[in-house]
Parts: sequence; C-alpha cells; structure tokens
Amino acid sequence: MVRLSTARSRLLAEIVTALILFGTGSAQRVYTSQSNRVASYEPEFLEPLKNVTVTEGREATFTCVVDHLGGYRVAWIKADTKAILAIHNRVITHNNRMNVIHSDHKTWELKIKDVKRNDSGEYMCQINTDPMKMQVGYLNVVIPPDIEEKDTTGDVMVPEGSTVKLFCKAKGFPEPRIEWRRENGKAIVLRPPNQPKNEVVLWEGPELLMDKVARDDMGAYLCIASNDIPPAVSKRMVVQVHFHPLIRIRDQLVGAPVGTNVTLECEVEASPKSINYWSKMQNNTGPQIVNSRKYINEELIINEYTLNMKLTIKTLEPEDFTAYKCTAKNSLGEVQGTITLYEIQLLRPSTTAQDPIVDTIGEEIDHITDNNIDIPRSHDRHRGGDHAPRQGIQSVTVPTPPSRPRNTHQVPYSPSENALDPDGTTSVYPSTLLLFITAISALMAKLWTST
Repeated sequence: MVRLSTARSRLLAEIVTALILFGTGSAQRVYTSQSNRVASYEPEFLEPLKNVTVTEGREATFTCVVDHLGGYRVAWIKADTKAILAIHNRVITHNNRMNVIHSDHKTWELKIKDVKRNDSGEYMCQINTDPMKMQVGYLNVVIPPDIEEKDTTGDVMVPEGSTVKLFCKAKGFPEPRIEWRRENGKAIVLRPPNQPKNEVVLWEGPELLMDKVARDDMGAYLCIASNDIPPAVSKRMVVQVHFHPLIRIRDQLVGAPVGTNVTLECEVEASPKSINYWSKMQNNTGPQIVNSRKYINEELIINEYTLNMKLTIKTLEPEDFTAYKCTAKNSLGEVQGTITLYEIQLLRPSTTAQDPIVDTIGEEIDHITDNNIDIPRSHDRHRGGDHAPRQGIQSVTVPTPPSRPRNTHQVPYSPSENALDPDGTTSVYPSTLLLFITAISALMAKLWTST
C-alpha cells in the first residue's frame, strides 16, 4: 500500500470535508426540524462584493450580504488557485491569518490579517444553489515606497570641474517614481557635453548626472521616492566640491583718523573649509593677530563655502597704520590678501579777519549809545535854521545792540550759500550790514548837531 504525503493527505481531507458540508446539485435543499417545511425562496445577493485595496501588513475584509439563504451555505474561494478558504462558519484553509464572521442572518465576512503581497487576487463569495451563484471581489495589496540603501549613492566629494553621478533605487507597489531636488530650493544645473547649460528645479529618473560641477553646485540633494501610497520617502546626499582657496578684497586702502576704530574685511571661498587668520606686517614680517582688547577677529558664514573675515582695530595709534594680511589655507593650497591702513589728518580750525572788523563796529556803536546821542528825524533839517531839535518833537535814540557772544574756540570762516550774490560774488551778512548802517547814521547825526 502506497503511503500518501502529508500535503496530499491534507488536500484530500479538505475536499472530503467540503463535499460533506457544501453538497452538490440536487442535495441542496434542507428542511428545518421545527417547521418541517422547505424554504420557499431562492437565496440572492443584496449588494455586490466590493474590491479591497489595503497596505501590506494591515487587515483586509470582504463582505458578502445574502438574503433568503435558508438551508443553503456560503463558501469563500480564492479564484486564481481554486482553493476553498471557508464554508459557512468553518475555515477550511490552514492559513491562520484568515477568519470568517457571520454577524447576522444576512452578512458574511472574510477577514485576512497581516496581508502579504501574494494575498492579492480575486476572491469569490459562492452559494451552493443549482446553478451556483457567486460574486467576485479583487484584493489589491499595495506597498509604500522604500529606498534600497545598498543600491543608492551616499555623500560625494569631487574636485571642481569633474563629473558627479548620483543613483537612487526604491522598491514598492506600484513601482515608485524617483525625483531629485536640491535641499536649498535652488535649480539643478546640468551641463551635458556639446549642449547648452540647462537649469531645472525637478529632475525625474533613478540617476542624476552632472558634468563639470562648479562650487555653486555644492550642497545637499534629495532623492524622493513616491507611488501615491503614503508615506513618500527621501534620502539626503551631500555633494562636496573641493577647490583652491580664493580671497576677495573690496577695499585695499582704508583710511581712518588717530583715536578711532576701524574694521578690515576679506571674503574667503574655500572647500574643504580653510584655516583663516590675520597678520600685521612690520618689516616684511607679520605675527598672527589674536583676540585682545586691541583686536577683535570675526567670521560671518555666507554659504557652504564662503565666509567673511573681519578684523576690528580699536583706538588707532600711529604705529597701527601699516599693512595687514588676511590668509586662508586648506589642503589644496594657501592664499593671502593685503589691506593697507593709512592715517587721515583732520583739519585744524583757524581765525579769520572778520572778528576785528565786527569788534570795531561794535565798539563804535557802544561809544555812541553811551553818550546818549539823539538821532533826529530826517525831515527836521528843513524846518528852520535852528539846528537844535524843536520843542514837541521827540528825538530817536538808538537802542543798545545785544552784545555779541565771544567764541570759546576759533572756528574757520567759510561763507555760506546765503552769503553769495546771484552772480557768485560774496555779499556782506545782513546783520553786519545793519550794524554798519546804524553806526554811519549815528555819526551823521552827531555831525549835524555840531554844525
């Protein structure tokens, strides 16, 4: 007697059990023990079996709604393999992830826990009528994207002017799409041979090829994988472009007076990052400058490869006016820049010849007013031969002008715009002219009285 294998024995047992439970053809009608009568209606489906889409690892549920089932039975079958999964309330398959639930007299559910990709396919809800009635629903198991690290590029370091190739591979179902972006939002610069330069914000495909990379191409690039099944995933790749240091100086000559503060600046570009320092040049030698009360060193980072060196010198002294060097050094080389600091001479104030003139006029007015000289009206001269003022006519007395404040320090005289005539010649200040006219009027009145 030939011994059957375990798998074949199990399959045979499933078939025998299914035949016993499900029946065929003319043996479908079942009588109830209580009413002892035959069901009077054929079973029917009340709603279609819906397709189900679920992410791998979650639970999938098919719902089959049957009315007037009577003594007939409901079975669940995997259509592509013809495997009987369950009959009525009993699970036939040995897959412990599957379960059948009969929630009420009409609703039957097939639940599949922790679904796998190979669970995808058609599932049938079948009634053992003659002919058989059935519905088919499709299970679509989807897989979110996942980047395969072993087939994906990591960080890259290349010299300026070389070619960079970045690869990104992802798995999932449906097959993921691959997109490339720069982390800082700038455009990706493509320089294909014998073609014009092309700048794009988004590049699609598993490979990103960049020819003749420049320092502006340096930075982080993102490989983004998506297939409309959340979440999308990304990987960050840093491209380092190495080059010799470069120094830019905006002002090579800087002037400042003694006693003030001054700041010198150098802009440095370098990759890899450079060591930067300042030197004070004296007799063709220059010791390195360190932070102190006299000197302040600062570095302001602008981008991945650019920074601004600043040296602030406080309270300038004569010995500070010399040349200063900014130095940048990395593994590819060294570069220096020179800034010359010179002294600005401040102009010293000087006196002018205006003060003695004004003083003379002021003294003359003071002398006239101190003697209480009356200044007659201009029309008194024509009223009779009496040279003295007539009775009843009030004489005009020149008021004492306000004393002119003396300067506490000498200020150089420079005529203002108001002191120029339209033809460009210098005119007398109005206040000086008024004083001069007043003095002349007083002298004329004195002479008139004496005659």
